[in-house]
Amino acid sequence: MPTSAESNQQKILQAVAAIPKGFVCTYGKVADLAGLPRHARLVGNVLKKLPTGSTIPWHRVLNSQGKLSFPEGSEPWLKQKERLENEEVAFINGKINLNTYLWKP
Repeated sequence: MPTSAESNQQKILQAVAAIPKGFVCTYGKVADLAGLPRHARLVGNVLKKLPTGSTIPWHRVLNSQGKLSFPEGSEPWLKQKERLENEEVAFINGKINLNTYLWKP
């Protein structure tokens, strides 16, 4: 039987996996969708531990300001930005317009 932590991790991964191509979700919204309100940091910690080659679309999760959480210009920031742009998610002054791209299931 899975532990509570494993169960929470699975809920978070399922929520992230459900975000459609071309949309984004905030860490807080993913936590809400996973039934874990107020656990946005847990979402970040779960995504940080994804194995290399994972098919979970981690790149679709960003902070509540519509910004990528990696340091701007860093390798992971560039990778996330490129993946989102490949899905036709537009950046304006380093931000994503959440009114346009936020997934609202």
